[in-house]
Amino acid sequence: MDFVSDGQIVLNVVPRAVGNLELGNEAVSFNARFGGRPHSVIVPLYAVLAIYARENGAGTMFEPEPAYDAQLENGEGIFDTEDMVAPKATLSAVEEGELESVGDDDHPDDEPPKPRGRPTLRVVK
Repeated sequence: MDFVSDGQIVLNVVPRAVGNLELGNEAVSFNARFGGRPHSVIVPLYAVLAIYARENGAGTMFEPEPAYDAQLENGEGIFDTEDMVAPKATLSAVEEGELESVGDDDHPDDEPPKPRGRPTLRVVK
């Protein structure tokens, strides 16, 4: 593994570095790029050892959970991806009669919505 150091991987999980970040009860998952290649990352919570801020080092460390230790002792790879493959989405045809109108019916399709009042700028910090 290219990103493993001393059996651990340090992940930079900030909104600008990852996409689709999900913090669940069982795992932390997100999409990120490593070495310019996109990856879908799923980290079981029992494998998370610390959460900290890179800027000041403040954070929390966790004790390794028994599930993590058992997986290491059994020789099972922590990075096995067989069970982590996302199911493929399937598409199906929709009959014309099944279509429903979605959206605003207030504006006809050929006219853009008219602006209300004068245009203004707003300072965002």
